[in-house]
Amino acid sequence: MNSPARHSSGLAALGPRERDILAAIRPVFAAKGFDGASMQDLARAAGMSVGNFYRYFPSRAAIVEAIIQIDLEEVEQKFAALLAAPDPLPVLRAALHARVHDELCTCDDATLWAEITAAALRKPEIGAVVNRMEGEIVSWLIRGFALAAGISPVRAQARFTAHARLIVALVKASAMHGRLPPDEGAALTALIQRQIDGLLDEIAAAARPEDAS
Repeated sequence: MNSPARHSSGLAALGPRERDILAAIRPVFAAKGFDGASMQDLARAAGMSVGNFYRYFPSRAAIVEAIIQIDLEEVEQKFAALLAAPDPLPVLRAALHARVHDELCTCDDATLWAEITAAALRKPEIGAVVNRMEGEIVSWLIRGFALAAGISPVRAQARFTAHARLIVALVKASAMHGRLPPDEGAALTALIQRQIDGLLDEIAAAARPEDAS
């Protein structure tokens, strides 16, 4: 039997069946909470027996890891476009603006991400998965910062890791906030986007002729 394919994040690639199961159980987590949703509830939502469900997802940590994997795939695609762009900073700025807008104005996953974040504080195995996800995104951001500032990734890591982590925190807070009424959502979106712009402007200002040489 062949080993499962590995994603660039180090996680096993998800097959179509796993993706279908995750799509079916996400609303259950959102409605009943991470601890409130039993494995029986999840199996029922996926239309299978508990024993069969365990074949795909043997633990809650495995479920969280798979949910995060899907989110990381989307983020990685955007970063691939960013790293290939002649001028990466406007691409990054646009992507972050769009993500914050979607989380506050159109996304219905706030309860799910709030549950995952809360579980990460209580359960070390969930915390380890969430920390890996955030570390992966921070690493991608630093690579983008290095290109934008014309400096080496090592130097960008030393100078801009805090910037990357603050951007992750802002987007994460947006994801957990939940959809707002249009006027309120637009105002909060614009405010968070301005905070992100300030961080990116600091990175752009760090580019100097001697750095780019």
